Amino acid sequence: MGDMSSLSPQPVGHLLREWRQRRRLSQLDLAVEANISTKHLSFLETGRSAPSRDMLLHLAEQLAIPLREQNILLVAAGYAPSFPERSLDDPALDAARQAINLVLTGHEPYPALAIDCHWTLMRANRAVPPLLVGTDAALLQPPVNVVRLSLHPAGLAPRIANYREWRAHLLARLRRQIELSADPVLVELLREVTEYPPPRSTGTSQPARPRAVAEVVVPLQLTTDDGLLSFISTTTIFGTPRDITVSEVALESFFPADAVTAETMRRRLAGGTA
Repeated sequence: MGDMSSLSPQPVGHLLREWRQRRRLSQLDLAVEANISTKHLSFLETGRSAPSRDMLLHLAEQLAIPLREQNILLVAAGYAPSFPERSLDDPALDAARQAINLVLTGHEPYPALAIDCHWTLMRANRAVPPLLVGTDAALLQPPVNVVRLSLHPAGLAPRIANYREWRAHLLARLRRQIELSADPVLVELLREVTEYPPPRSTGTSQPARPRAVAEVVVPLQLTTDDGLLSFISTTTIFGTPRDITVSEVALESFFPADAVTAETMRRRLAGGTA
């Protein structure tokens, strides 16, 4: 892990106050959650008292601060960073990497992918590439951003039958991430993708999806050579991670929303139409 001494020009108390306000908590709210006095918290935020390392990590836990930002808090307070950041290929992350591969492979014949906190594609199973046929090659050059790939007019957007609905769903998730993390990379990604023009109509009529699906989730409806494929998605994250890279991995698994999609994906992976 590189030198982090320049990552935090702001005093630690100011950073704590920003995170508390971002979580919409009063000093009293946080003090109660952290089992400390409001006066002590006020002193920490104003710099009249210096937090111990344990207190800083305790407050960070109550505020659900991401591990990357917890390191920044520690450095601002004069402590060494606590959480390492390694490449996913690092031998120390072998167990996590095996778990990711197990989930992705086990989800076949349905698509699944691993992304980082900026929606950068890290891994994908064999069901994903055939769904990307026709996408501009420039969007598939690493690092591939999944939000950009989905909403760009040269990406999947022209083939997403329920584009407006899916776009609203992705942007809502992105805004929620920004609200929780204040990540400037995500802020810039949101600015970029909201400026994309809507894709030209594919000319494909959008059939009504099953009511049971419509009332529960927003599906991804993708126009392909095999007809309209409809998926619902779930997101899985690692519990209690201690490494920044692992903490930022999300596994996106797509399940068939109807029998036609299920059969098509089974046939594709078995060697049928790709």
